[in-house]
Amino acid sequence: MQKTGRLELTWVGKYDEKIIEPRILLEDKSKSYGDPASKNMLIHGDNLIALKALQQDFAGKIKCIYIDPPYNTGSAFKQYDDSVEHSIWLSLMRDRLVLLKSLLCEDGTIWISIDDDEQAYLKVLCDEIFGRANFVANVIWEKKYSPQNDAKWLSDSHDFILVYANNKDIWHPNLLPRTDDMNKRYKNPDNDPRGPWKPGDVLVKTFSESGVFGIVNPNTGKEYFPPQGSCYRFSEETAQKMLDENRFYFGKNGKGAPQVKRFLSDVKQGMVSKTIWKRDEVGDNQEAKNEVQKITPGNAFATPKPERLLERILILATSPGDIVLDSFLGSGTTISVAHKMGRQWIGVELGEHCYTHCKKRIDMVIDGEQGGISKGINWQGGGGYHFYELAPSLLVKNDKLPVYQINPSYTFEMLCEAICKIEGFKYKPEDVFHGHSSEKRFIHITREFVNAGYVKLLSARLADGQSLLIYGMKIQSDMILPDNIEVKKIPKDLLEKCNFESEAE
Repeated sequence: MQKTGRLELTWVGKYDEKIIEPRILLEDKSKSYGDPASKNMLIHGDNLIALKALQQDFAGKIKCIYIDPPYNTGSAFKQYDDSVEHSIWLSLMRDRLVLLKSLLCEDGTIWISIDDDEQAYLKVLCDEIFGRANFVANVIWEKKYSPQNDAKWLSDSHDFILVYANNKDIWHPNLLPRTDDMNKRYKNPDNDPRGPWKPGDVLVKTFSESGVFGIVNPNTGKEYFPPQGSCYRFSEETAQKMLDENRFYFGKNGKGAPQVKRFLSDVKQGMVSKTIWKRDEVGDNQEAKNEVQKITPGNAFATPKPERLLERILILATSPGDIVLDSFLGSGTTISVAHKMGRQWIGVELGEHCYTHCKKRIDMVIDGEQGGISKGINWQGGGGYHFYELAPSLLVKNDKLPVYQINPSYTFEMLCEAICKIEGFKYKPEDVFHGHSSEKRFIHITREFVNAGYVKLLSARLADGQSLLIYGMKIQSDMILPDNIEVKKIPKDLLEKCNFESEAE
């Protein structure tokens, strides 16, 4: 369907508005592990609600997002219900991608693993959310080596990784490190003090008369001109300088035509990534399963990704210290690789395998496990993370009446933090205030009766130009308020802000 000059994917339920409750995060210190000063976060809970919970503190701060969502293949995976109806799957993805985009920093990128079943639809959906101009590439990853002999049609051997930049005008991928095989091509047979080199072509395809001249072999005195219709890639003056600096190679016996000595020290110390990633470069499904099997023997994960695959993504997309997010954490590969590579990370997982796979795996990484990329990067262990559970909904239905009330499990401190998050205030109790949204806007939450006298006492704490939002459970109805004071009632005014007790789809 064409709309406002661009192609837009539509489906049943796309425009059903869902105002998600921004829950607070509760640290379970018994599950946090390693260095308590670490900023890394492992979150157990629905990823849609968790992303909303992260939005206030991390909007515009995430450098790289990698997600490996359920592929909607019609299979019933042990860890995921991967057989969701197509339109529901699209809604699931759209809701999450919109939140994920809000978390990306200006020069951030998102990398999404997907297969043939939904790849085309996901591409159009991402074009709409991230902008078609910000599409970077559709990487092909060779995930299998052997063909499936029982395949009904063709044996699939690859998955895709859709790559989008938040702003492609300012994002550029890092270079991949040069391989040993690439460097082995450089030798130093003449013990040149500038180090290893390899011979290179002296000709260029674009003809220029300034590139037609003779180069004299100093060993034989023979003069070499470029073939008819071609020319040297440098001027005669440059050629003479190269001769003086011993930058020409005249063959093994020194009696041949000139070739340029290309020194390893002059070569770009890295290479541009291709869009086809072979299994021998970044691993495959079997390698990934072996990695997980070592962590949870007898409890393999259905569709893990190899550490080498995530290593390549993080090399291209991040630098040490950058924040990496995976909200479909699965077996924990992303945070394991990010941790080993010195990136700050946030991982979100709903299932029981948050405990059985993700936590266990990252604990072993901190203890110095030597699987995956560990030996290749000389990983020695260290670091830590904080483990969080999503708080339950702030408001719940009364057992006897069809009205909402504060969740009985909430302490007053939890109540204050939750209201601050819902209203967009930074929770920071200080004096009589519970948070602020700027240097001039504050919030106060109370269980006391809010009347004119109560408001007057609070307003006396404000400086000139400052304003205050008061949330109370019992409020005098006929108060005349100053222009810089606003009073709201719990739970009535909270119900207008978002949906409570709604199941995240």
